[in-house]
Amino acid sequence: MSANGKLWVVATPLGNVGDFSPRARTVLMDADIILAEDTRRAGLLFKRLEMEYRGRLMSFFEHNEDKRLPKVLEFLEEGMSIALISDAGTPLLSDPGFTLVRACRDNGFDVSPIPGPSAPVVALSASGLPPLPYSFLGFTPRKKSHTEKLFAAYRDTGSTLVFFERKSRLEGTLSIAHDILGDREFCVARELTKEYEEFIRGSLGGLADIDLELRGELTVIIGPAGEAGETGEDDLERIVDEEREVGGKPKEIARRVADRTVGWTAKEVYAFMRPS
Repeated sequence: MSANGKLWVVATPLGNVGDFSPRARTVLMDADIILAEDTRRAGLLFKRLEMEYRGRLMSFFEHNEDKRLPKVLEFLEEGMSIALISDAGTPLLSDPGFTLVRACRDNGFDVSPIPGPSAPVVALSASGLPPLPYSFLGFTPRKKSHTEKLFAAYRDTGSTLVFFERKSRLEGTLSIAHDILGDREFCVARELTKEYEEFIRGSLGGLADIDLELRGELTVIIGPAGEAGETGEDDLERIVDEEREVGGKPKEIARRVADRTVGWTAKEVYAFMRPS
């Protein structure tokens, strides 16, 4: 098998075309085929960048990725240079492309990234919340129960959580986060790199005081436990109830609860659990 073809994974601007790198421009200009999540949006981007693209664009999105894959591998077999782009930012991060990159690796074709804008990293860098460690969750699930399970899985990791959310679901998702994670600092970054870029900060326990009727593309960041101050008694009682369900002797439960809270020692938790 000839493996002269190459796949380029190319980051494109989030909104400001000034963020498009010279190297990315060169790769897209030289590519035989450009795989685009949305060919119409890609066409508009290329017009703004004053780049020729006609005859080289091929749609490549979630619902046709498996169907397109054999043809793309055939192009690579023929020695073509292929570039993969998403609607904005770095491909594969909540966008199509993982199946293709894996197939290229499995079939011996070279894959090279062209770094550039990435909404999770850009939002995190300017949020004012702890940058390390962080976990990127992509888009939250549509079902409430699945979102609850997702947050519960990351509750005790000590990580800052970064995810995308739709504007119609933002308030509900942050309410779920408060129920599962407790009172933590958060930041919503909207319209990153664009004219109306904005960072809205607050605490999950104070959602009622924040206007969450926001427009545009949203990236949400929730800080680790302890960033919003000492764990309150309401959250402490909830955590105690959860650990009681897990089981164990009272002092064991108190130690586990203390590990999950801020400002409470195991002795204090034990006393809280045994009111006089």
